[in-house]
Amino acid sequence: MNTNKLDYTLISIILLLGIVSVFTLYTVEPTLPAKLQGQNFTEKQIVWYVGGSIVIALIMLIDYDRFRQLTWVLYGVGMIMLFMLFLRRFFGLFSAIIPNVKGAYGWFSFPVLGTLQPAEIMKVILILALAHVMYVHNQKYVTQTTKSDLWLLSKILIVAAPPMGLIAVQPDLGTFLVLSAITGAMILVSGIRWRLIFTIILITIGSVGIIIAAYFLFPNTIAVFLEESLFKHVSGRFYGWLNPEQYSDSGYQLIRAMMAIGSGQLFGKGIEMMQVFVPERHTDMIFTAVAEQFGFIGSSIVVTLFFLLIYRLIHIAIQSNDSYGSYIVTGMVGMFAFQIFQNIGMSIQLLPITGLPLPFLSYGGSSTLTYLMAIGIALNIHSRTKSYMFE
Repeated sequence: MNTNKLDYTLISIILLLGIVSVFTLYTVEPTLPAKLQGQNFTEKQIVWYVGGSIVIALIMLIDYDRFRQLTWVLYGVGMIMLFMLFLRRFFGLFSAIIPNVKGAYGWFSFPVLGTLQPAEIMKVILILALAHVMYVHNQKYVTQTTKSDLWLLSKILIVAAPPMGLIAVQPDLGTFLVLSAITGAMILVSGIRWRLIFTIILITIGSVGIIIAAYFLFPNTIAVFLEESLFKHVSGRFYGWLNPEQYSDSGYQLIRAMMAIGSGQLFGKGIEMMQVFVPERHTDMIFTAVAEQFGFIGSSIVVTLFFLLIYRLIHIAIQSNDSYGSYIVTGMVGMFAFQIFQNIGMSIQLLPITGLPLPFLSYGGSSTLTYLMAIGIALNIHSRTKSYMFE
């Protein structure tokens, strides 16, 4: 590892986001419901950041190309954990270590270690797996043909579909969409010709259009279908997003979030001056705490930090002269960009509410470690990118 080639700008951005996270959690904790009081989320978040920093240091010691040798081992471990959650969901197995959390089965709970969310870790594992598949394929098929492009697309979908399916039935639609964003971003840089990619995009847009048209043409039928499916919670969130005042139960969180953000106005109410109660404010809705305390100005600073984060990752992906490294960082760009846009968008009624945390700000052990692990890999790639005089 060449310490002279560390991306200190990226490190500084993560450090600033960590400071914002810890400070915001400190101000939010007194306003949390009684059942969450005394859990020391601020201290725990500091521990997760320290632990994540150690993980970054360990990752930096290993040449990122070595990850290719561990790809399928990690993928297999991730799939085993997701399959255990599947067995708990439908057959009641492993109930001692897999609790029911608000109707979802997405966490392992251990007496001493705490909780672990395999879907979070699977995000990074999927990025590594798809990058490996794309790298090996493009090394083998130097000359592109329609057949080779279709074969690469098939391999990408074969790798991505199983974890996406197991996560969808937990049910965890939010993480399913993140994995979809990762897969889509990596397909864009996979080398598949654009005419095939545009065909996929048109098919996707057409499918979404059909679903939207079906909803407006047959609203009752669609509502009944969702209520009888695994995704019955989706219909409530969707209706609550479209008309939160009418559907007060499912739209309650959105109404409170909008009130909190709007009450912050331009400069905010000030530190610890939070008068609007918002559920899950220390996790999914932490952006509302920033907006209420520091207003539009403070929120804009946080959004700018996220913009700089995405910019630095794109810079690392472009600068890397190793396609494997570029593929990995591109997947991370897709992961972070989608989650940031979705989380902030759902807080201002731009998008439906999903259970996605805001990267680096929301409280969460598995998510924080996963994001720091991703940053560690990106820093590793940047530090080992060689510059040549005549490229």
